[in-house]
Amino acid sequence: MKRNFAFILIGAIGLTFSACASKNSTVSKQTSPAYELNNLSKVNIKEFKKNSQGAYVLFDGSSLKGWRGYNKDHVPSKWSIDKGMLKFSKNPGGAQKAEGGDLIFAHDFKNFELEFEWKISKAGNSGVFFLAKEVKGQPIYVSSPEYQLLDNQNHPDAKMGVDGNRKSASLYDMIPAKPQNSFPAGEWNRAKIVVNKGKVTHFQNDEKVVEYQLWTPEWTQLLQASKFSQAKWPLAFELLNNVGGKSKSGVIGFQDHGDDVWLKNITVKVL
Repeated sequence: MKRNFAFILIGAIGLTFSACASKNSTVSKQTSPAYELNNLSKVNIKEFKKNSQGAYVLFDGSSLKGWRGYNKDHVPSKWSIDKGMLKFSKNPGGAQKAEGGDLIFAHDFKNFELEFEWKISKAGNSGVFFLAKEVKGQPIYVSSPEYQLLDNQNHPDAKMGVDGNRKSASLYDMIPAKPQNSFPAGEWNRAKIVVNKGKVTHFQNDEKVVEYQLWTPEWTQLLQASKFSQAKWPLAFELLNNVGGKSKSGVIGFQDHGDDVWLKNITVKVL
């Protein structure tokens, strides 16, 4: 009787071990979504001038030095200098087949304060990206948080999402900007994004409106509740959950969303 019980016990242990091994094998076979980074040229930020506050001037109103298209080696023709402003034009004059695409400043920033001013056309939509990687065949927002630029009064995105988390200065589709203090289309807004050791703060018109911490369980939960969840978009979830990659750094970019947008006084203070 004891002998039979021993055999039964050993058999049960064996089955349990086999089941665990099988389960672990399944887990080990799960692989991350495939992607490849582009290794395009970058600029040396030290070649750029600083303003009186010690911030590098990324756009001085007269040159597009340091700028190029996302995953491109040139500036797309829909981006230009217009009366001292950086402008994305929906239909630039004189261009029959104008080239669009997002625009980046080709330097990897890690801890920084990005400041700029922006205005947008009626019913316009755009955005700002940071800590972004250039992923082959993928849009910039697959790897980057987005500070939304929007005409809240006229663009349908303002009424979508959850609790206004697609309105201006929001962390797009994740955290709404509060208070919502943007100025209407055609008027200048002031924006500031501070990234310091994973803590990110959005400012709009000199007020703090959003704050969050990257690389935390709370950050993962935000992603899981958004359009970038693991179930909805596995690659975006992986890249955004580890935003900035091993270096925890990346490029800054402005979005081509098909609407006219103007930018000026773009500076970055390295922290």
